[in-house]
Amino acid sequence: MTEHTGNTGPLTHLDTAGRVKMVDVGNKPVTARVAVAWGSAWLGADPLARLLGGQLAKGDALAASRMAGIMAAKRTSELLPLTHPLRLDAVGVHFFPLGKERLGVLAEARATDRTGVEMEAMTAATIGLLNVYDMVKAVARGARLEGVRLVRKTGGKSGDWLADGVAAGRIEKLAVSKTKGTPKDPCDEVEIVPGFGVAGDAHGGDWHRQVSLLGLESIKTMQAKGLSVDFGSFAENVATSGLCLYELPIGTVLYGGEGVVLEVTQIGKECHTRCAVSHQAGDCVMPREGIFARVLAGGRLRAGDPLLALPSFRSGV
Repeated sequence: MTEHTGNTGPLTHLDTAGRVKMVDVGNKPVTARVAVAWGSAWLGADPLARLLGGQLAKGDALAASRMAGIMAAKRTSELLPLTHPLRLDAVGVHFFPLGKERLGVLAEARATDRTGVEMEAMTAATIGLLNVYDMVKAVARGARLEGVRLVRKTGGKSGDWLADGVAAGRIEKLAVSKTKGTPKDPCDEVEIVPGFGVAGDAHGGDWHRQVSLLGLESIKTMQAKGLSVDFGSFAENVATSGLCLYELPIGTVLYGGEGVVLEVTQIGKECHTRCAVSHQAGDCVMPREGIFARVLAGGRLRAGDPLLALPSFRSGV
């Protein structure tokens, strides 16, 4: 008999005779599974503005599309004949603008089961965008879905996987300050507000530097110089690990927490007045290695949350 193989191994949905089969997962261990899918659609400037502003005749189109994506994820095994019915732990569908003409979506599916949730995440993203089209077609017949792709999966025998160009890190700490020019107070959880930044933070507002981020690696560099600095000392809102933040291109999308989506808008900044750290050490990493972002979609961030850095895929996927 001929064994049918794909790029990374046997085609598990074919038997040795090449006949379609449903994979037997009965002996596989139950593990925590996570999958994240990215999708985008071109709508045009006016339809996108109407959609985001809740000005479509059909009502809250984004809420309806979010629900459509969640419902579709729960019925994936009915739509795709060889997938297994799963008991999903959670599904999130998060929409956000990509420039002035495109809508992006990140769909995340979680389950504790014997097989993965990649198809559930991709189904949620696809149907969510398809429902958006249905809601805007009266004013945007030329709108088009540009594609959906898997960007991350975890769990199972094959372990963790990231799409090309995607990087994964972790949120180590959050911080907020009520006044500008002072260190921020560290905390383990913050609310990210669309169009503003971190709730209660003095640096929030309608501008391009709504959220500041700095790597734990940069903080440790200053600690190695003998400085008594910690989270919040550099006025960063989000301290991360595992990502080289200052090497991320402008336009990179950051995704984490409960549907928080940020867009990198600036790498480093000019320091007009030397801060206390700079006076103490003669140097400060924030102007070189800190980055800034604006909020595309809000939610909650918590210490310990994973943080994905994704290319913007502005012209499709």
